[in-house]
Amino acid sequence: MYITYLLLAVTILVSVKAFNDTGFRERMMLNPFDVVHHGSWYRCFTHAFIHADVVHLSFNMFALYVFAVQVTPETHPGFEYSLEPELVKRFDAKGYLYFGLLYLGGILFSTLWSIYRHRDNPYYNSLGASGAVSAVMFGYILMNPMAELTVFPLPPTLGIPAYIFGPLLLVSEYFLAKRGGTGIAHDAHIAGAIFGLVFISIVDYHILLNFFHNFSL
Repeated sequence: MYITYLLLAVTILVSVKAFNDTGFRERMMLNPFDVVHHGSWYRCFTHAFIHADVVHLSFNMFALYVFAVQVTPETHPGFEYSLEPELVKRFDAKGYLYFGLLYLGGILFSTLWSIYRHRDNPYYNSLGASGAVSAVMFGYILMNPMAELTVFPLPPTLGIPAYIFGPLLLVSEYFLAKRGGTGIAHDAHIAGAIFGLVFISIVDYHILLNFFHNFSL
C-alpha cells in the first residue's frame, strides 16, 4: 500500500497524456469561471494531475518523493523519516487514509482563493500538483521541525532547519504572489501549506504541541 508511489505513477501518466492531447489538457485544468458558472467542480481536483511541461512535472514529483516517500539519514542526510511512514507509525492503517486526505484536501483547499478571485475571468487557467505537494511539505515540516532542508540544487550540507525553511518559503511565496507576473499560482502554494499545517494539527494535536516543545527552554 505505497500510496505515494501510486500518486506518482498516476500523475506522471496523466500528465504525459496531457502533454500530447491539448483537448484533454484543457478539460482537466482549473478554470474558475467554468467551475462557478458551469458547475465543472471536477476541475478542482483534476488540475493537480496534469502539468505544463516536463520541468514542471519533474519539480513537483521530486518534491513529493522527497517529502512523502520513506528516506533515511543514510540515503538523504538530514532527513530522519518521512511523513507517510510517520502517519502510519502513529495511526497504523488509518495513516494511509490520513495521507490520502492530506493530499486530496491540499488539492481542493489550494483552489479556493483562485476560484473566488478569478470566478468571472473565463481566460484564467491553472494546473499542477503544487498545492497538494505544499500541504505534504508543510505537514512534514510540522512533524520534523529540526530536519535539515535545502533548496535544489544546493548540496545537503547547506541545509537549514525545517522550522526556518518553512517560514522563509512562505514569505517568499507571499511577496512573489503580491508582485505577480511569474506565471505561478503562489497563492495555491500558500493555501496548500496552511491546509497541511491545520490538517496535521487536527489529526493529532500532540504533533503541534511537540513542534513548539522543540523550542521550549
